[in-house]
Amino acid sequence: MSAVLFRFKSKTRPSWDFIVYILNIVKHIQDYYAAILGEFELVVLLTLLRLGNGTWGAAIRRDIQEKTTRELPVSVVYVTLQRLEKKGMVRSYVGNPSAERGGRRRRHYLIDAAGEQALGRSFRSFRTLTQGLEQRLESL
Repeated sequence: MSAVLFRFKSKTRPSWDFIVYILNIVKHIQDYYAAILGEFELVVLLTLLRLGNGTWGAAIRRDIQEKTTRELPVSVVYVTLQRLEKKGMVRSYVGNPSAERGGRRRRHYLIDAAGEQALGRSFRSFRTLTQGLEQRLESL
């Protein structure tokens, strides 16, 4: 591993401590980028916050379409919810079957602590970046 992955001018191999150190840096970089929200991830989390924990995907999609006047494919919300769940920002559970759905169950979504923290960071960053630009942005 060390001879193939690391090419040094000297003939000495890097120590395991050095390799562990580099891998630790890579892990922290991945953690940092996992905490950054994309635009649509932010929209989905804000909608889930507005509708409340326990909301299902179709209701989230409907609310986003109403608020943004943007037509969304069905899959885009579910793919984003899965990505947020993988990042640890959202959790889901399957509810009880309902007669109105022909006995099918709904998957309900909850914002996790990491999702709330990411929303708070995004909100504070956005507020700071737009400070003093409110009138100009409203006129665009």
